[in-house]
Amino acid sequence: MATPWWLAAAALPLPPTRVDDPEVEIVGAGITGCSCALALARAGLRVRVHDTREVASGASGRNGGFALRGGAMAYDKAREWMGDGSACDFWRQTEDALDRLVELGGDALTRTGSLRIAADDEEREELRVEFEALAADGFDVEWRDELDSPLDGRFTAAIFHPRDASLQPATTVRRIAVAAAEEGVEFRERHRVESVEDLDAERVVVATDGYPSGLLGSLEGLIIPTRGQMLATAPLGERLFACPHYGRQGFDYWQQLDDGRVLAGGFRDYALDTEFTADEETTPTIQQALEEFVTDLVGRDVEVTHRWAGIFGLVLDFLPVVGRVPGSDRVWVAGGYSGHGNVLGFLCGELVARALTGDPDPLLESFDPGRLLAA
Repeated sequence: MATPWWLAAAALPLPPTRVDDPEVEIVGAGITGCSCALALARAGLRVRVHDTREVASGASGRNGGFALRGGAMAYDKAREWMGDGSACDFWRQTEDALDRLVELGGDALTRTGSLRIAADDEEREELRVEFEALAADGFDVEWRDELDSPLDGRFTAAIFHPRDASLQPATTVRRIAVAAAEEGVEFRERHRVESVEDLDAERVVVATDGYPSGLLGSLEGLIIPTRGQMLATAPLGERLFACPHYGRQGFDYWQQLDDGRVLAGGFRDYALDTEFTADEETTPTIQQALEEFVTDLVGRDVEVTHRWAGIFGLVLDFLPVVGRVPGSDRVWVAGGYSGHGNVLGFLCGELVARALTGDPDPLLESFDPGRLLAA
């Protein structure tokens, strides 16, 4: 029961490759590390990837399975924080990244759209402001006042994002890893990197997001390890939810898979004093809250078949942390997705690869790791 639903699927075998003289070594074989490795290999670089466990064993195999455009903060807030032009570019780039992710992931992704829902009138007004900002900048978005059962009477309104997707995150990342290995990337699974000095490459990318690596120097601990807990039910007899749902400021999220089972996560705010941790253990308090939520939502008792937890990296300004580690000429970091890593992590892996091959994107100015030291 402790195995994440996503990781129960059989792992894809990686083509055997060996790189004797890597130009770049990546620590972390999740969505970011695999995306970065693939982009670097396609640019002609020799790449080696290390992971303490296996491909997609961390947050990439333990999340809610949402593939969402945008960042962790609402779009209207991003415009205020980043400026209108930078925020719009950020959101457009995530849309393009999602398109590329769909191509790589194949049938592990389904374009269902996603529904961000308001739990009360205050959240409804916040969503309305975000909807108007998205619509004003030409994004494909729909406002919904009337919600179908079992949402009606429980939630007050919603934004529907038509281009978003549901994904099997572990399978998606494993397929990216296979594509990278076929391009010549070496994967060293079950190998923990204790020190940057143990690596051979001139450049190192740390892509462990919320999992502490001990490799980030002055940044260590500033991407805050945060636990997200989930459960999966046995298949239900009817289809209640056609796409990923998330509400209450992202503290509640769930979706129903094609086989009828519901996967739900969140309720971290029920025990914030325990959830800022790198421990992947589930807790009775949050698991009970999740089970009661799903039972209430579907209107009957449910059988829970899986319970699990994963660790994501929280950043207080809700922007990714991507760039060279301050004080190091050798080490780069990509992480801090604040719970939105499936698409953001894929994009940020590519952004690091572009920077390392001499084509830095202006968006990296907003993601500069140095800002964490100045906060």
